[in-house]
Order: sequence, then C-alpha cells, then structure tokens
Amino acid sequence: MDQAQNLRNIVKKHIEANGSKHNARVITVTSGKGGVGKTSVSLNLAIQFRKMGKRVIILDADFGLANIEVMIGAVPKYNLSDMIYRGKNLKDILLTGPEGIQYISGGSGISQFEELSKDQIIYLLHEFGQLESMADIIIIDTGAGISHAVMEFVASGREILLVTTPEPTSITDAYSLLKSLNRHESFDRENTVIRLLANKVKDYKDGENLYNKLDMVVSRFLQMKLEFLGMIPDDERMSKSIIIQNPVSVSFPESRASKSFLQIAEILMDKREEYIYDKRGLSYIFAKYFGIRRGNRKCYPE
Repeated sequence: MDQAQNLRNIVKKHIEANGSKHNARVITVTSGKGGVGKTSVSLNLAIQFRKMGKRVIILDADFGLANIEVMIGAVPKYNLSDMIYRGKNLKDILLTGPEGIQYISGGSGISQFEELSKDQIIYLLHEFGQLESMADIIIIDTGAGISHAVMEFVASGREILLVTTPEPTSITDAYSLLKSLNRHESFDRENTVIRLLANKVKDYKDGENLYNKLDMVVSRFLQMKLEFLGMIPDDERMSKSIIIQNPVSVSFPESRASKSFLQIAEILMDKREEYIYDKRGLSYIFAKYFGIRRGNRKCYPE
C-alpha cells in the first residue's frame, strides 16, 4: 500500500469514527489580504463570546506569524509545532488569554505537513478531537490570501467569516479568495455559509454598501451566496488597543468598536442552532488539511 492510500485510510477511519461526535462550533475567520483586521476580529469576537459564558478557543492557523500572541503581548512557551515535533500534548500548548479565552499558537516550522508520518497524523487528529469537547466555540484564524494552506482551511469549514475593508484592494482580494474557494474541490457550496464582516467603515450604511458591491459581482460571476453579518466602525480606540496590546473589547469596552463586536457576537449566537448537527468539526477540518495532495492524488475521502 502506498503512502497516499495509507493516509486516505487513516483519515477515512477518523472521520467515520468521530465525524458526528464533536461538540464545538467552528468558525473560520479569513481575509483576501493582510492588514484588514482579521486577527483583531477573531480575538475580540472570542472575548465577547467568553463574556456570554461560552468556552472559546482560538487556533492561530497563520503558521509562523504568531499573530494572536502579538496582539495580546504574550510569549508562549509552546505552540502547535511543539506538539507535532517535540512530544508536547494539548495541555502543554493550550494557553489562556484575556477574559479567560484560550488559544493555540501555530508557531513556526509547520510548512512540512506533507512529511508527517502516520503516527503523527493519528496523534494530532486524536488531540484535536479532544479539543472539540473542551470548547463551545473554536475560532480558526487563518492566514490571509489564497495560499494552499489557507484555502484548505477555508474550503473545509462549515461557517466562514470573511473580513474586508472599504479599500479597493481589500474588496478585490476578497473576491479573489471567493473565486478560489468556488473552484476548490473540497468546497461544499450547499452546506457552507459565508458571511461578510465589513471592518474599518464609517457606519452601518457604509458597511452595507461595501457588502452590496462585493455581493453583486459574486452573485453574477460566481453564483455564490454571500450574507452580510455587519460592520466594525473605524474607531481610533481600536488602533490604540493594538498599540498597547490589549484587545479593544477589554481595554475600551464602551467604545463603538467593542459594542459592534458584541452585536456581531450576539447575531452569531442567534444562528447557533444551524450548527448543532453539523459533522464538520475541527478534527474533520484538520483531517482534510492533512490530506495535502501527494503526486496529485487525494489523501482524504470525499
């Protein structure tokens, strides 16, 4: 049996055994380009969910850039790379941040997923399966852009939150991401919801206008459904919170930005019933991710 077939069997058995057992709702936060505030969105939504009493874990999947800990001024002792290559377990790499949210740093040196052994993959899928029982909500903060790694995460997710700003390049890059997603063989058009969050806009009307511009071309040329989730205003206190490395939802809870994050979190919680019976939990997403092609053959089942 060749290595690709062996990996297909590993992933298939994992999905069959665990596909319907996960508990956590998984939200994948992504963007077409860097600098649009994607990680700030992930972090502040996590904090607002936590204030609602939810157990929240953020997975920093922008491997090598360590965005989450930079935003909160932390220096993690261990990260995901240590679990893969240095024998650390989930408890070693699960860190606690503001308001009691938990997060996992992607760390560096994780560009070699293609070279993971059978035992490493089995171990990681087992650990991620445990993670799902430890949280009500898991937020995956992906890298920006349309790299292979980013698109694997986005295409395998059930609930996608696309962050963009009014800048023309941000809108164009968001469209490019959706175009790549539409072509991705793992993308399940019928069972995936994509919501647009307009960041750094003047007001709700501005955010809605941004959505309408993007939705018009997405509907016409991609025939994809895009929902408008809401907006985060261009608030100077957001910039200040980044400088002091303390999320705006903690440092300035009465700010316009913080109140908007609360509103977005409440909207998302109102839609939670849609995901109770969904099978695409975190371990499923990683199972698909570990199915990186070898020799242009799929290493995961459809």
